[in-house]
Amino acid sequence: MRKWIILNIALLIAGLSLSQSYQLGVLKYGGGGDYYANPTALPNLIEFCNSNLKTSISKETPYVEVGSPDLFLYPYVHMTGHGNVVFSSQEVENLRTYLKGGGFLHIDDNYGMDQFIRVELKKIFPNNELVELPFDHAVFHQKYDFNGLPKIHEHDGKRPQAFGIIVDGRLVCLYTYETDLSDGWEDTEVHNDAAEKRTQALQMGANILMYAFLQ
Repeated sequence: MRKWIILNIALLIAGLSLSQSYQLGVLKYGGGGDYYANPTALPNLIEFCNSNLKTSISKETPYVEVGSPDLFLYPYVHMTGHGNVVFSSQEVENLRTYLKGGGFLHIDDNYGMDQFIRVELKKIFPNNELVELPFDHAVFHQKYDFNGLPKIHEHDGKRPQAFGIIVDGRLVCLYTYETDLSDGWEDTEVHNDAAEKRTQALQMGANILMYAFLQ
């Protein structure tokens, strides 16, 4: 069964194009962190991509548990929150298999997740470091050109950083820190961001999706 699931997601990733219809998921995790934060973010990003990249992504973005076999139904999974994150040993194995089999995980720290998610990522790939991506990395230069991540919200005055885990030459996990990208994707009444900041957030999000499916 597990071999079939790995093959299924690998074939799904390989066959995806921007014009095909598919669905994205939101990762539901344990530990007490608010995995359900920013509920309008991913649907708004999808709407932006469907309008500007001519994608055909479903606006339904179901929550999927880390240890569930349903994880393998989604080529791209988004994760966010403000607090604690804990993966069980079974969840670690499931997420590792998903990522090595062709899946892509984007983690956006919504402020407060950093100290926890780094520990959990180390469980998944103990031999693969979380490395900062340089400004010339392809993820910043898809449809839209950026010199690194845009800064959407200020918290501790730190610069925004994009980190990645690379396995066998492929970026399997992107971790965006001190940027609050997904806050910038939310409905305008949720965060009173300037239109320029919101546009930057959506454009960078579109780049991430393009890169995830076309790398």
